Amino acid sequence: MKVLDFIVCSNEPLNDQNHLIKVVPANNEPMPEMFPGQFVQILVKNSPNVFLRRPVSINNVDLANNELWLLVKRVGEGTEKICKSSTGDIMNLIFPLGNSFTIPEEKCTTLLIGGGVGTAPMLFLGKKLSEKGYNVNFLLGGRTASDILQITDFEKYGNVYCTTEDGSFGEIGFVTDHTILQNNKFDFIYTCGPKPMMVAVAKYAVSKGIECEASLENLMACGFGACLCCIEKTVRGNICTCTEGPVFNIKELTWLD
Repeated sequence: MKVLDFIVCSNEPLNDQNHLIKVVPANNEPMPEMFPGQFVQILVKNSPNVFLRRPVSINNVDLANNELWLLVKRVGEGTEKICKSSTGDIMNLIFPLGNSFTIPEEKCTTLLIGGGVGTAPMLFLGKKLSEKGYNVNFLLGGRTASDILQITDFEKYGNVYCTTEDGSFGEIGFVTDHTILQNNKFDFIYTCGPKPMMVAVAKYAVSKGIECEASLENLMACGFGACLCCIEKTVRGNICTCTEGPVFNIKELTWLD
């Protein structure tokens, strides 16, 4: 875990709520190794009402440019401030935090399901799986077409399928309604997004006997287990999502009880 200043090299609004912010280390030193599923804690500067850092998933690591990608959703004063970052601004991060998704030992067919800003960690995961020769499939869901983010980036690493609740892009309905789940066989499923979506994905995986991991989006204030904001009930008892997760095998969770 490091505390490091980064320089914002670009800030691209992807829709009216989400920004893709790319940063590079301020001192140009190489970044430590990071894994899909891990996250950073961003210091919110010049905001007197915001005292705690904001957790953001690692969206991608571009080693060629020594660049870290962060997909940030504007939901309150803290993320509003982060989303207003300008090129050249300094952004202080604690990183990398949390555990990571499991890479199966043998090459297999994988399905990565993301909803809304929960698609963020799926890009980095899909990239790693693709580089290792796995069959990668993405299933992205949102309320409407504007909620489907970074399709061009996802298409670099696998097949992309989409659903929207209003039918404005891809198939109409929720991700668990998509025909890919009826017509294809998968060996491993990964998911991140709203809890009701992940619970539905978990139930589908269990019904088909498919291994499944979920990246939880619990509220995190500190990122290293001190504040106890992110407690999740598991078969091992109540544990901190930021230190024991955010990635859990669904068998560890109590969603299916």
